[in-house]
Amino acid sequence: MSATPDPRTTTASGADVRVRFCPSPTGLPHVGLIRTVLFNWAYARHNGGKLVFRIEDTDAARDSEESYQQLLDALRWMNIDWDEGVEVGGPHAPYRQSQRHEIYREVLDKLVAAGAVYESYSTAEEIDARNEANGRAKQLGYDNFDRDLTDEQKAAFRAEGRQPAWRLRVPDHDLTYVDLIRGEVTFPAGSFPDFVLVRAGGVPLYPFVNPVDDALMGITHVIRGEDLMPSTARQLALYSALVNAGITTFIPRFGHMPLVLGETGNKKLSKRDPQADLFLQREKGFIHEGLLNYLSLLGWSLTSDRDVFSLDEMIAAFDIADVNPNPARFDQKKAEAINGDHIRMLDADDFAARIVPYLAGAGLIAEQPSDEHRAIIAQAAPLVQERVQLLGEVPGMLGFLFVSDVTYAEDALKGLPANASEVLTASLRALEGVDDFSAEGVQAALSTALVDELGLKPRVAYGPPRVALTGRRVSPPLFESMELLGKAETLRRLDALVQHLA
Repeated sequence: MSATPDPRTTTASGADVRVRFCPSPTGLPHVGLIRTVLFNWAYARHNGGKLVFRIEDTDAARDSEESYQQLLDALRWMNIDWDEGVEVGGPHAPYRQSQRHEIYREVLDKLVAAGAVYESYSTAEEIDARNEANGRAKQLGYDNFDRDLTDEQKAAFRAEGRQPAWRLRVPDHDLTYVDLIRGEVTFPAGSFPDFVLVRAGGVPLYPFVNPVDDALMGITHVIRGEDLMPSTARQLALYSALVNAGITTFIPRFGHMPLVLGETGNKKLSKRDPQADLFLQREKGFIHEGLLNYLSLLGWSLTSDRDVFSLDEMIAAFDIADVNPNPARFDQKKAEAINGDHIRMLDADDFAARIVPYLAGAGLIAEQPSDEHRAIIAQAAPLVQERVQLLGEVPGMLGFLFVSDVTYAEDALKGLPANASEVLTASLRALEGVDDFSAEGVQAALSTALVDELGLKPRVAYGPPRVALTGRRVSPPLFESMELLGKAETLRRLDALVQHLA
């Protein structure tokens, strides 16, 4: 009984490394999917190898062109590029399974000629009946009954109008491989039966087309989620047959990344969980640098004491062997905190450009802002860049600059001190005489009028003017906000709140 890895396993390294990302175009992209492509991409870039992006779209009932376009949108937003595959082409085209059926037929013919597969006519009902008659548990499934059918038996089945499925003749010895993340793994002989590669009628199945594509595209390292680990046994068995039939010359190495758990409990993060929705995270205001940094921490770290780093730093250090096999928990608050750190690392002009879609989405400016609005954004952006964790917070903080009438938040009005009208009136008198309406000039005037003359603490003194200007309890720095609004508009808003409170 063999209990050692197949010696035909690849030893590829450096520029010979070829990894792949092969999602099905079903539903919205989720963060677990992006972590998978991130680790493959980082491993390829670290080694100077290649990332292949292909689409597994053989399930016509579930696959959609809309989902395919969303996958492209996701990768482009994340700035994850690929070397071969859909949209860019390459020597192994086509890169969509739905366009490769002739290729799968040719591979099947070679496996048939090599004796690696055989015709199977057993129906599910017949398999269950045989298992029951033989005292064998139904959950054990297929009993390899058709392995040794005679030509006469096959002819009889065909005479009944049956079409054969094609099953792989699974080796009768242990299958062992060394997982890139988890170390040596052995699947005992007999732990799974001969399995179907091509359905009756000629429809190729995922357990067939996925390894065949990997083999024909020269994939050296298969890096994927832990939930797919059980299928590795079947892939090893099929790969052995593909090598024996001359279809490929090596078996790839496999690495299985840890599960991503939800914030509570020990269940895998569901695709239906809002946290898993990549586009919802983008809508909230994640930037790709921050989200990718956080996703990389779901199983890997740059150093034990540093969570924030650039993608270039990740690529320079990344090795799939350093991934922790233990489950990783998605922590929304930590993700947002790391995103905030990356927002603060942006160049000021870059940050200003990135907040435009969020301001436009809130209806505050046009998608193509006017010159006036661009000037306001350029001046206002630095006031909030140090204060937000998500770009989606910006419209709430800067919205007051783009409206003529402020809407007062209920909590802001309730938080006003009893002497709010007195504070606002004193502010009006003080600012009316200010000629240098800069942040410094405004601060000096208000500090004298409210802190020195009225004896107020700054927290109490500046609360009412803040609400008057922005309608919120929390806003960008007050004096800079007044400078941006200008003297006339500032005075008008202070007076408006006085009238509102009267």
